[in-house]
Amino acid sequence: MITLRQLEFALAVAKHRHFKRAAEDCNISQSALSLGIAELEKQLDTQIFERNNKQVLITPIGEDLLLRARRIFSEINDLTARAHSHQTPLAYPMTIGIIPTIAPYLLPKVLPDLKQQYPDFQITLVEKQTERLLEKVRYGHIDTAIIALPYQVDGLHTFEFWSEDFFAVFPSEDPHAHLSVISSAELSDANLMLLGEGHCLTDQALSVCHFDHDAMKSSFADASLNTLIQMSLAGMGTTLIPEMAVNQVQEQSPDITTIPLSEPGPHRRIAFVTRLNYARVDDVKLLGDLFRQSLLTHHSKHKQNQ
Repeated sequence: MITLRQLEFALAVAKHRHFKRAAEDCNISQSALSLGIAELEKQLDTQIFERNNKQVLITPIGEDLLLRARRIFSEINDLTARAHSHQTPLAYPMTIGIIPTIAPYLLPKVLPDLKQQYPDFQITLVEKQTERLLEKVRYGHIDTAIIALPYQVDGLHTFEFWSEDFFAVFPSEDPHAHLSVISSAELSDANLMLLGEGHCLTDQALSVCHFDHDAMKSSFADASLNTLIQMSLAGMGTTLIPEMAVNQVQEQSPDITTIPLSEPGPHRRIAFVTRLNYARVDDVKLLGDLFRQSLLTHHSKHKQNQ
Protein backbone atom coordinates (compact mmCIF):
# COMPACT_ATOMS: atom_id res chain seq x y z
CA MET A 1 0.00 0.00 0.00
CA ILE A 2 1.25 3.47 -0.87
CA THR A 3 2.00 5.59 2.21
CA LEU A 4 2.03 9.34 2.72
CA ARG A 5 5.65 9.06 3.83
CA GLN A 6 6.60 7.58 0.44
CA LEU A 7 4.83 10.44 -1.31
CA GLU A 8 6.70 12.88 0.91
CA PHE A 9 10.01 11.29 -0.15
CA ALA A 10 9.06 11.59 -3.83
CA LEU A 11 8.07 15.24 -3.47
CA ALA A 12 11.34 16.00 -1.71
CA VAL A 13 13.36 14.39 -4.51
CA ALA A 14 11.32 16.31 -7.09
CA LYS A 15 12.01 19.58 -5.28
CA HIS A 16 15.76 19.09 -4.81
CA ARG A 17 16.50 16.86 -7.85
CA HIS A 18 19.03 15.27 -5.52
CA PHE A 19 18.60 12.21 -3.28
CA LYS A 20 21.02 13.29 -0.55
CA ARG A 21 19.48 16.76 -0.13
CA ALA A 22 16.00 15.25 -0.22
CA ALA A 23 16.96 12.82 2.54
CA GLU A 24 18.28 15.69 4.66
CA ASP A 25 15.04 17.58 4.10
CA CYS A 26 13.05 14.54 5.28
CA ASN A 27 15.42 13.91 8.22
CA ILE A 28 16.21 10.33 7.20
CA SER A 29 19.16 8.49 5.72
CA GLN A 30 19.69 8.50 1.97
CA SER A 31 19.38 4.72 1.85
CA ALA A 32 16.01 4.82 3.65
CA LEU A 33 14.74 7.43 1.24
CA SER A 34 15.93 5.41 -1.79
CA LEU A 35 14.18 2.32 -0.44
CA GLY A 36 10.98 4.32 0.04
CA ILE A 37 11.11 5.64 -3.51
CA ALA A 38 11.82 2.18 -4.89
CA GLU A 39 8.85 0.72 -2.97
CA LEU A 40 6.58 3.53 -4.23
CA GLU A 41 7.60 2.89 -7.83
CA LYS A 42 7.04 -0.84 -7.28
CA GLN A 43 3.55 -0.23 -5.88
CA LEU A 44 2.69 2.02 -8.82
CA ASP A 45 4.46 -0.21 -11.31
CA THR A 46 5.78 3.03 -12.79
CA GLN A 47 9.15 4.74 -12.89
CA ILE A 48 8.89 8.23 -11.42
CA PHE A 49 12.57 9.21 -11.57
CA GLU A 50 15.48 8.62 -13.91
CA ARG A 51 18.72 8.82 -11.95
CA ASN A 52 22.42 8.43 -12.55
CA ASN A 53 25.56 9.69 -10.85
CA LYS A 54 25.09 13.24 -12.16
CA GLN A 55 21.39 14.09 -12.14
CA VAL A 56 17.83 13.13 -11.27
CA LEU A 57 15.15 13.54 -13.94
CA ILE A 58 11.39 13.19 -13.59
CA THR A 59 9.62 11.00 -16.13
CA PRO A 60 6.54 12.39 -17.92
CA ILE A 61 4.19 10.09 -15.99
CA GLY A 62 6.13 10.98 -12.85
CA GLU A 63 5.30 14.68 -13.36
CA ASP A 64 1.60 13.86 -13.41
CA LEU A 65 1.81 11.59 -10.35
CA LEU A 66 3.77 14.15 -8.34
CA LEU A 67 1.22 16.84 -9.15
CA ARG A 68 -1.48 14.58 -7.73
CA ALA A 69 0.70 13.80 -4.71
CA ARG A 70 0.99 17.53 -3.91
CA ARG A 71 -2.80 17.84 -4.02
CA ILE A 72 -3.14 14.83 -1.72
CA PHE A 73 -0.73 16.35 0.82
CA SER A 74 -2.58 19.65 0.81
CA GLU A 75 -5.95 17.91 1.22
CA ILE A 76 -4.67 15.73 4.08
CA ASN A 77 -3.40 18.76 5.99
CA ASP A 78 -6.61 20.68 5.42
CA LEU A 79 -8.69 17.63 6.38
CA THR A 80 -7.01 17.52 9.79
CA ALA A 81 -7.40 21.26 10.26
CA ARG A 82 -11.07 21.24 9.22
CA ALA A 83 -11.86 18.47 11.71
CA HIS A 84 -10.73 20.80 14.48
CA SER A 85 -12.03 24.08 13.08
CA HIS A 86 -15.17 23.95 15.23
CA GLN A 87 -13.15 24.01 18.44
CA THR A 88 -12.45 27.05 20.57
CA PRO A 89 -9.96 29.60 19.14
CA LEU A 90 -6.32 28.48 18.99
CA ALA A 91 -7.21 25.15 20.58
CA TYR A 92 -5.28 23.08 18.04
CA PRO A 93 -1.49 23.20 17.41
CA MET A 94 -0.26 25.34 14.54
CA THR A 95 2.99 25.47 12.58
CA ILE A 96 3.91 29.01 11.58
CA GLY A 97 6.68 30.06 9.23
CA ILE A 98 8.47 33.36 9.72
CA ILE A 99 11.24 35.10 7.80
CA PRO A 100 14.62 35.85 9.47
CA THR A 101 14.28 39.65 9.23
CA ILE A 102 11.05 39.52 11.26
CA ALA A 103 11.46 36.60 13.68
CA PRO A 104 14.02 37.98 16.20
CA TYR A 105 12.24 41.33 16.50
CA LEU A 106 8.57 40.32 16.38
CA LEU A 107 8.56 37.19 18.52
CA PRO A 108 9.88 38.72 21.78
CA LYS A 109 7.08 41.30 21.57
CA VAL A 110 4.15 39.04 20.74
CA LEU A 111 4.82 35.61 22.24
CA PRO A 112 4.51 36.61 25.92
CA ASP A 113 1.08 38.15 25.25
CA LEU A 114 0.04 35.13 23.20
CA LYS A 115 1.11 32.78 26.00
CA GLN A 116 -0.74 34.84 28.60
CA GLN A 117 -4.01 34.93 26.67
CA TYR A 118 -3.89 31.38 25.23
CA PRO A 119 -1.66 29.35 27.58
CA ASP A 120 -2.62 26.00 26.02
CA PHE A 121 -1.97 27.03 22.41
CA GLN A 122 0.90 24.99 20.96
CA ILE A 123 3.00 26.66 18.30
CA THR A 124 5.86 25.35 16.16
CA LEU A 125 7.99 27.95 14.38
CA VAL A 126 9.82 27.47 11.07
CA GLU A 127 12.32 30.19 10.13
CA LYS A 128 13.20 30.35 6.43
CA GLN A 129 13.31 32.82 3.57
CA THR A 130 10.06 33.94 1.98
CA GLU A 131 10.03 31.73 -1.12
CA ARG A 132 10.65 28.57 0.91
CA LEU A 133 7.86 29.47 3.34
CA LEU A 134 5.36 30.16 0.56
CA GLU A 135 6.20 26.79 -0.95
CA LYS A 136 5.57 25.09 2.39
CA VAL A 137 2.26 26.92 2.82
CA ARG A 138 1.07 25.96 -0.66
CA TYR A 139 1.94 22.27 -0.17
CA GLY A 140 0.34 22.17 3.26
CA HIS A 141 3.61 21.52 5.12
CA ILE A 142 2.92 24.48 7.43
CA ASP A 143 -0.32 26.20 8.39
CA THR A 144 0.60 29.81 7.73
CA ALA A 145 3.59 32.14 7.40
CA ILE A 146 4.51 35.66 8.44
CA ILE A 147 6.17 37.53 5.59
CA ALA A 148 6.92 41.10 4.49
CA LEU A 149 5.03 42.70 1.63
CA PRO A 150 5.21 43.69 -1.16
CA TYR A 151 5.85 40.16 -2.45
CA GLN A 152 4.10 37.97 -5.04
CA VAL A 153 1.64 35.77 -3.12
CA ASP A 154 -0.64 34.61 -5.94
CA GLY A 155 -3.22 32.05 -4.88
CA LEU A 156 -2.90 32.74 -1.15
CA HIS A 157 -4.88 34.65 1.45
CA THR A 158 -3.01 37.61 2.96
CA PHE A 159 -3.91 39.23 6.27
CA GLU A 160 -1.87 42.34 6.97
CA PHE A 161 -1.40 43.27 10.62
CA TRP A 162 1.47 45.78 10.68
CA SER A 163 3.40 48.27 8.57
CA GLU A 164 6.70 49.98 9.24
CA ASP A 165 9.61 52.00 7.88
CA PHE A 166 13.33 51.33 7.50
CA PHE A 167 16.08 52.88 9.62
CA ALA A 168 19.80 53.20 8.86
CA VAL A 169 22.25 52.31 11.64
CA PHE A 170 25.53 54.08 12.43
CA PRO A 171 27.94 54.22 15.37
CA SER A 172 27.32 57.39 17.38
CA GLU A 173 30.66 58.93 16.29
CA ASP A 174 29.89 58.53 12.56
CA PRO A 175 29.41 61.83 10.65
CA HIS A 176 25.96 60.63 9.54
CA ALA A 177 24.80 60.10 13.14
CA HIS A 178 23.69 63.73 13.52
CA LEU A 179 21.15 63.48 10.68
CA SER A 180 17.44 63.56 11.57
CA VAL A 181 16.59 61.59 8.41
CA ILE A 182 18.74 60.03 5.71
CA SER A 183 18.17 60.07 1.97
CA SER A 184 18.89 57.37 -0.59
CA ALA A 185 21.82 59.38 -1.94
CA GLU A 186 23.33 59.68 1.52
CA LEU A 187 22.84 55.95 2.06
CA SER A 188 24.72 55.18 -1.14
CA ASP A 189 27.63 57.39 -0.07
CA ALA A 190 27.70 55.69 3.33
CA ASN A 191 28.42 52.24 1.81
CA LEU A 192 25.04 50.55 2.21
CA MET A 193 25.43 46.84 3.08
CA LEU A 194 22.54 44.53 2.24
CA LEU A 195 21.64 40.88 2.74
CA GLY A 196 22.08 38.44 -0.14
CA GLU A 197 19.71 37.03 -2.73
CA GLY A 198 16.46 35.60 -1.41
CA HIS A 199 16.01 38.10 1.42
CA CYS A 200 12.94 40.22 0.73
CA LEU A 201 14.31 42.98 2.99
CA THR A 202 17.02 43.57 0.40
CA ASP A 203 14.59 43.70 -2.53
CA GLN A 204 12.23 46.00 -0.62
CA ALA A 205 15.08 48.31 0.43
CA LEU A 206 16.35 48.55 -3.14
CA SER A 207 12.84 49.34 -4.37
CA VAL A 208 12.18 51.98 -1.70
CA CYS A 209 15.55 53.66 -2.35
CA HIS A 210 15.20 53.36 -6.16
CA PHE A 211 18.57 51.62 -6.40
CA ASP A 212 19.49 49.46 -9.38
CA HIS A 213 19.40 45.83 -8.27
CA ASP A 214 22.39 44.73 -10.37
CA ALA A 215 24.48 47.73 -9.38
CA MET A 216 23.86 47.06 -5.68
CA LYS A 217 24.63 43.34 -5.64
CA SER A 218 25.41 42.30 -2.08
CA SER A 219 28.64 40.61 -1.06
CA PHE A 220 27.04 39.36 2.14
CA ALA A 221 25.05 36.44 0.75
CA ASP A 222 25.41 34.29 3.87
CA ALA A 223 25.38 37.05 6.49
CA SER A 224 22.55 37.70 8.93
CA LEU A 225 21.05 41.09 9.62
CA ASN A 226 22.67 41.07 13.05
CA THR A 227 26.07 40.55 11.39
CA LEU A 228 25.51 43.60 9.17
CA ILE A 229 24.51 45.62 12.23
CA GLN A 230 27.78 44.67 13.96
CA MET A 231 29.73 45.59 10.81
CA SER A 232 27.98 48.97 10.80
CA LEU A 233 28.97 49.49 14.43
CA ALA A 234 32.57 48.77 13.42
CA GLY A 235 32.43 51.64 10.92
CA MET A 236 32.40 49.48 7.79
CA GLY A 237 29.27 51.07 6.35
CA THR A 238 25.58 51.07 7.17
CA THR A 239 22.62 48.76 6.79
CA LEU A 240 18.85 49.12 7.01
CA ILE A 241 16.78 47.61 9.80
CA PRO A 242 13.00 47.44 10.17
CA GLU A 243 11.34 49.78 12.65
CA MET A 244 10.30 46.91 14.95
CA ALA A 245 14.01 46.19 15.50
CA VAL A 246 15.02 49.71 16.55
CA ASN A 247 14.45 49.59 20.32
CA GLN A 248 15.93 46.09 20.60
CA VAL A 249 19.05 47.08 18.65
CA GLN A 250 19.46 50.25 20.71
CA GLU A 251 19.17 48.30 23.97
CA GLN A 252 21.78 45.78 22.87
CA SER A 253 24.18 48.44 21.48
CA PRO A 254 23.95 51.78 23.36
CA ASP A 255 26.53 53.37 21.03
CA ILE A 256 24.35 52.87 17.95
CA THR A 257 22.33 55.59 16.24
CA THR A 258 19.25 54.76 14.17
CA ILE A 259 18.12 57.24 11.52
CA PRO A 260 14.79 57.01 9.66
CA LEU A 261 14.91 56.73 5.89
CA SER A 262 13.46 59.83 4.25
CA GLU A 263 11.74 57.95 1.42
CA PRO A 264 7.90 57.89 1.74
CA GLY A 265 6.60 54.93 3.73
CA PRO A 266 5.47 52.55 4.89
CA HIS A 267 8.49 50.73 3.53
CA ARG A 268 7.16 47.24 4.19
CA ARG A 269 3.93 45.63 5.40
CA ILE A 270 3.77 42.53 7.60
CA ALA A 271 1.16 39.87 6.92
CA PHE A 272 0.07 36.32 7.55
CA VAL A 273 -0.39 34.22 4.42
CA THR A 274 -2.25 30.94 4.14
CA ARG A 275 -4.03 28.75 1.60
CA LEU A 276 -7.37 29.84 0.14
CA ASN A 277 -9.10 26.69 1.43
CA TYR A 278 -7.37 26.63 4.83
CA ALA A 279 -9.97 25.57 7.41
CA ARG A 280 -8.63 27.56 10.36
CA VAL A 281 -8.51 30.96 8.70
CA ASP A 282 -10.30 32.52 11.71
CA ASP A 283 -7.37 31.45 13.92
CA VAL A 284 -4.94 33.17 11.54
CA LYS A 285 -7.00 36.36 11.66
CA LEU A 286 -7.09 36.15 15.45
CA LEU A 287 -3.30 35.84 15.61
CA GLY A 288 -3.00 38.90 13.37
CA ASP A 289 -5.22 40.89 15.73
CA LEU A 290 -3.26 39.74 18.79
CA PHE A 291 0.09 40.54 17.20
CA ARG A 292 -1.10 43.98 16.08
CA GLN A 293 -2.20 44.84 19.60
CA SER A 294 1.10 43.65 21.10
CA LEU A 295 3.06 45.73 18.61
CA LEU A 296 0.93 48.81 19.28
CA THR A 297 1.57 48.43 23.01
CA HIS A 298 5.33 48.11 22.53
CA HIS A 299 5.37 50.98 20.04
CA SER A 300 3.55 53.24 22.51
CA LYS A 301 5.93 52.35 25.36
CA HIS A 302 8.94 53.02 23.14
CA LYS A 303 7.60 56.46 22.19
CA GLN A 304 7.03 57.34 25.85
CA ASN A 305 10.61 56.37 26.75
CA GLN A 306 12.20 58.47 24.01
